[in-house]
Amino acid sequence: MKRCDWSTSDPVYIQYHDEEWGVPVHDDQKLFEFLILEGAQAGLSWITILKRRDGYRNAFQQFDAEIVARFTDRDIERLMGNSGIIRNRLKINSAITNARAFLKVQEEFGSFDAYAWRFVDGRQKVNAFKQMADIPASTKESEAFSKDLKQRGFKFVGPTIVYAHMQATGMVNDHLVSCFRYREVMENVK
Repeated sequence: MKRCDWSTSDPVYIQYHDEEWGVPVHDDQKLFEFLILEGAQAGLSWITILKRRDGYRNAFQQFDAEIVARFTDRDIERLMGNSGIIRNRLKINSAITNARAFLKVQEEFGSFDAYAWRFVDGRQKVNAFKQMADIPASTKESEAFSKDLKQRGFKFVGPTIVYAHMQATGMVNDHLVSCFRYREVMENVK
């Protein structure tokens, strides 16, 4: 079975590739989860974050943005001692800042989903890349999305991080055309 080149032989990576990556997400809690995880990944490999995903879910209250938005300095110190996550103060602070900004977006647009998907006109953008080298690190859509998020007070949301978020949540289908998931993900959209 042919997969995208980045999905190594690690079972965690394979499961993520085969079941989640590129599948359109319209659930706000899941979108918040990916936003926090992608920010935590900055400067690290995605497998490092995937292997700590359960730790993040526990540390950040199953990615309940309302609870995370109320985290205090005491919570930050608790998280700094949590070996189940990346213990980087800037990234932990950004998760809390982003939770607060996330709630404001939900209030303004009705849902984060309604807000985010505007950047791709409400439909998954399907690419047709033949090799990994063809996949961009960012796009005009991720640049616009990133700029808007930053203006709303979000942190760790540069265009590359935002593009990874868009790939993960199925706003774009960047499975290689030779990958068995390429067509399956498109079929899930219809």
